Amino acid sequence: MEVLSHSAADTEALGEAWGRTARAGWVVGLSGDLGAGKTQLVKGLARGLGITARVHSPTFTLVNVYRGGRLPLFHLDLYRLETAEQIRSAGIEEYLEPDGVTVIEWVERIDAALSLESWVLSQKRDARQMAGGYRRATIETPGENERRILYEDFGD
Repeated sequence: MEVLSHSAADTEALGEAWGRTARAGWVVGLSGDLGAGKTQLVKGLARGLGITARVHSPTFTLVNVYRGGRLPLFHLDLYRLETAEQIRSAGIEEYLEPDGVTVIEWVERIDAALSLESWVLSQKRDARQMAGGYRRATIETPGENERRILYEDFGD
């Protein structure tokens, strides 16, 4: 799927729509340059889940956990992790089968250590596992006020 966003509010609205339909176990991987709008999308997703806390990027803490909505939100940012060993030792596997929704910014950094698409597809042989599926989204910036959000679902 492809969505064009012309403002931060548009990007948040898309995330809010995702949050309203999110199921427990859902994992969302986000890619895009600095300032592309990854965190804006997560802010909207949190709002769609009914979370009222202020959402900010966990760049220095790796993960922020937000509760108080209909599902908990686990927001990971892998920007500071550079090697496969750092990714593996960060312990993110526990967030790949969440009791809520997990969003991973800079998800492309995982690919050296673990291919999420392959992992999700192999786990989906048992429909009870990863009931929420996996969505991979890339945010491109074709213009100063324009974002192209491309996303695909795996394992649903």
